[in-house]
Amino acid sequence: MDILALRQTNYAKRDEHLYKQWFDYADSDGDGRVTGGDAVKFFSLSKLNRPDLKQVWAVADSKRQGFLGFQEFVTAMQMISLAQTGNQISGDMLKNIELEDISPPVMEGLDELLAKGKVQPLVDVNVNGTSPQLQSTTAQWFSQKSVKKLKIPMSHVTSVIDGLKKLYVEKLKPLESTYRFQDFVSSLLTESEFDAKPMIMLLGQYSTGKTTFIKHLLKGNYPGAHIGPEPTTDRFVVVMGGTDSRSVPGNTIAVQADMPFSGLTKFGTAFLSKFECSQMPHPLLEHITIVDTPGVLSGEKQRTQRSYDFTGVTAWFAAKCDLILLLFDPHKLDISDEFKRVIGSLRGHDDKIRIVLNKADQVDTQQLMRVYGALMWSLGKVLNTPEVMRVYIGSFNDKPINERAVGPIGKELFEMEQEDLLSDLKDIPRKACDRRINEFVKRARAAKIHAHIIGHLRKEMPSMMGKTKAQQRLIDNLAEEFAKIQREHHLAAGDFPNVDHFREVLTGYSFDKFERLKPKMIQAVDDMLGYDIPNLLKRFRNPYD
Repeated sequence: MDILALRQTNYAKRDEHLYKQWFDYADSDGDGRVTGGDAVKFFSLSKLNRPDLKQVWAVADSKRQGFLGFQEFVTAMQMISLAQTGNQISGDMLKNIELEDISPPVMEGLDELLAKGKVQPLVDVNVNGTSPQLQSTTAQWFSQKSVKKLKIPMSHVTSVIDGLKKLYVEKLKPLESTYRFQDFVSSLLTESEFDAKPMIMLLGQYSTGKTTFIKHLLKGNYPGAHIGPEPTTDRFVVVMGGTDSRSVPGNTIAVQADMPFSGLTKFGTAFLSKFECSQMPHPLLEHITIVDTPGVLSGEKQRTQRSYDFTGVTAWFAAKCDLILLLFDPHKLDISDEFKRVIGSLRGHDDKIRIVLNKADQVDTQQLMRVYGALMWSLGKVLNTPEVMRVYIGSFNDKPINERAVGPIGKELFEMEQEDLLSDLKDIPRKACDRRINEFVKRARAAKIHAHIIGHLRKEMPSMMGKTKAQQRLIDNLAEEFAKIQREHHLAAGDFPNVDHFREVLTGYSFDKFERLKPKMIQAVDDMLGYDIPNLLKRFRNPYD
């Protein structure tokens, strides 16, 4: 199965102008989106029954954005056309059909409606389905100086992602700013981070095949790629779609407002000089972004300190990524101290982690069985979890499977494992919206607990004398203070941050300068989690439900 199945929807050039006309007519707001209400009116002209149209919307809006961009609209029209000729509607119905051969569907009375209405030119829509007009509107939300007074009408919200932006600016961002969440946990979110494509990060020791794996997916090298047995990738490289092939330095990419990497500036110039963005036109990169990382060091090499916080950078990317692939080589199963720290920094993102035992064609079937057992034993000691991680076994390189030095069992195994992994990758764009909601809720819970901690430390400080001693006592007994906060506010112990890391950051602050706990701000976040997000999802669910 080819990963390029994530291609853009194709349609015959002869029909392009017609589809654009239809899209303009269906898009009642002129913002480059066909919402659920627009779709109900327009799709009804096809005279298909409601259950069929419900299925059409579910497949076309597979990312659960709550609207259709132009490409998704064309997908819906193609499915309606096939349904009108007697085909059964399903999520796979377009996979084995030449899309260019599908004629536009019959939409009863549409010609008369088009003749009456004045159709505007198609609004330019980017790959995320957001029009420039709407992007400029939501950008104003993030540029407001006083977010506390900002109230965004629900009529300005036209998708789930827009709703999350609104909730963040109105309810979560004020809490984060007040209690310095950006200094302790994660930098404040920007609009570009909400609109960013899903990301996949590859981690592993040097020469485990990370760059070759990306080459395997793209069917070619990305600009600036180097492959070799020694540590060749010496920097973090973000591989993303672009109009031409080029490499952009890290300092440049970190200050671009339309890129979701501004938070990396906190790691300083030492890191940004080891950061790079590689852009190239590719169908796969229109849907996802891939992060290639330097090989994790082992042996004597790990004694040489890097010039930047490698573990901190991987933790930052882990929070932003949708999938994290840990690559292992059958000949490099030992987990070094640096790799152990890196895996430890992935705490809280276990659901994103997948293990890939790469280069498995270099050992025979009997050795592969032993290598797999040794890998599971090593991982069990590092991950500290009773559950077994999903491990994909294969060899992701340019050689066809039937030309690799494996036995008949290995060939069949490699084919099934490769199919499973590629299916997992294909699911990423479809699940991107759900993942974004999940990460948003996790962030809100973390910000709420952070506010409780800061408010508690401020409350424990004396008003006049002995502030220095009181602060040192709180820092020394931080674990006990966390336990007090947990009991007092009935919070989950697993949601609290790492005590040692939190203690380290606290040493640079005066507790009496912290804000006292503001129950109204906490209540606003509770209301957001309990009512606003469920209502948002309800509003943008399938319009035929």
